[in-house]
Amino acid sequence: MLFTPSPMLLKLLYTRGSLHNTPEGVAFSIKNRLDTVRVTRIDHVQIDGVHIPAEQIALDMGEGNVRPAVALNSDGNGVNLPVGQSATFHLATEQLKEGMHTVQVQFAADPFGELTVEVEDAIALRPENRTRIPRSEQDDYSEEAVQARQRFAEEFSGQEFQHLKHYSFDAHMLQGNCEHFTGVAQIPVGLAGPLRVNGEHAQGDFLIPMATTEGTLVASYNRGIQVLNLCGGVKCTVIGDAMQRAPVFVFDDARGARDFGRWVAEEIERIRPEAESTSRVAKLQYIDTYLANKFAYLRFNFSTGDAAGQNMVGRATFAACSWILEHYKGAPIRHFYLESNFATDKKASQINVMRTRGKRVVAECVIKRDILQQRMRVTPEQLAYHGQVSNVGAFLSGANNNGAHSANGITALFIATGQDVANVSESSAGVLYSEVTKEGDLYLSITIPSLIVATHGGGTGLATQNECLRMLGCVGRGTVNKFAEIVAGVVLAGELSLGSAISSSDWVSSHEQYGRNR
Repeated sequence: MLFTPSPMLLKLLYTRGSLHNTPEGVAFSIKNRLDTVRVTRIDHVQIDGVHIPAEQIALDMGEGNVRPAVALNSDGNGVNLPVGQSATFHLATEQLKEGMHTVQVQFAADPFGELTVEVEDAIALRPENRTRIPRSEQDDYSEEAVQARQRFAEEFSGQEFQHLKHYSFDAHMLQGNCEHFTGVAQIPVGLAGPLRVNGEHAQGDFLIPMATTEGTLVASYNRGIQVLNLCGGVKCTVIGDAMQRAPVFVFDDARGARDFGRWVAEEIERIRPEAESTSRVAKLQYIDTYLANKFAYLRFNFSTGDAAGQNMVGRATFAACSWILEHYKGAPIRHFYLESNFATDKKASQINVMRTRGKRVVAECVIKRDILQQRMRVTPEQLAYHGQVSNVGAFLSGANNNGAHSANGITALFIATGQDVANVSESSAGVLYSEVTKEGDLYLSITIPSLIVATHGGGTGLATQNECLRMLGCVGRGTVNKFAEIVAGVVLAGELSLGSAISSSDWVSSHEQYGRNR
């Protein structure tokens, strides 16, 4: 289904700060943030009201693909501009002075038709003598480009790098993952397990790759895994799935924001197809509305398949908001921002604990009394009481997790499998619970309310990262919940191991024996 981009959203196509002088005149860039389009015609550009016709315009699509506007207009075929790709307009005109300038671009693109982007941008002072990292406009992932940066780094720092420069894959794999690629950081990968997972998606024994430089980490998780396995494995359940983008709409007063929120709730079935028009995968589940002052914060909640989905839901929300801006006829919307900081990307937050971000997963197990005492040297009562004391400490400190160290296992798995490691900020939240059963055993569970994982997209397809996902059997369609259950099981093993070590006073002695690199 096609959505109509509003003028307010069309402004977001322009790349702020891209306006600059060139030897031939002036250039600026736009980036497709809407949907895959075909640019069929470039009518003209105006800068500070000065008309620049198509005869003076060329469109640079990158990788040497430069199309004069008159040639593009005459051949009738146009040029594809995929989502996420930028195009640079080169104008044969007088150079601009430093300061602010108005830029208007009028062009046509299928399937949207006539589009006009009008913004303000500045020509900024660019010191000619500033140090620049080498890059290649033609192929920045070529061997020559990478080696140029390696030589630059050695000359700039006065150091010689033996290990940074050696890697075993084609650097072109990194397009979309890393800019100015120069080398690799080799992080040790240890193995824990196998871990027996009794999930709805992950069923069986899994060897766990953990990328870390922290001594005793792999050993500690392996110890916890052994105890879980002796008790039949860990039961894991995905109980929620949502990825958010949270735009904000600004009104003149609180009443305008309130009425807008009510309208959005009434129009959800018309908004949904607009949001889902940008992706075969993203599905809009619901929209939460939060009102404060004269602001209406909308928290769009999507399912995103095997991808983590932050970019996917950004594009989908962009489309939905375009429709909203075109169709809302109530109080005037004074400002609109696609992200209000309410989705809390890369930040721990209470709303994620309450409402879910990514996967909401529970891992649980009943630890037999005799196994706990023999293997961990603690009783169920000791560990449960220790948990109560720790809850007070977590409460007093305002921590986002009342357990011991779930971020350790999550981070090690994230690095090994190509996840966005900054998502540990959200994913580290956890709710640990324990109780002594009537049989005298220990019930232990952890809820991870905002585990952001993927088995498709991002860094999951890179060389070693994909191998680690293959080790877990988590490649291919429909494997993300399986991976989430495995991660949760590993986290519970780590909580059991470290909690027991602290309770039995083995913690310090273990680090002294295994974890100090002297």
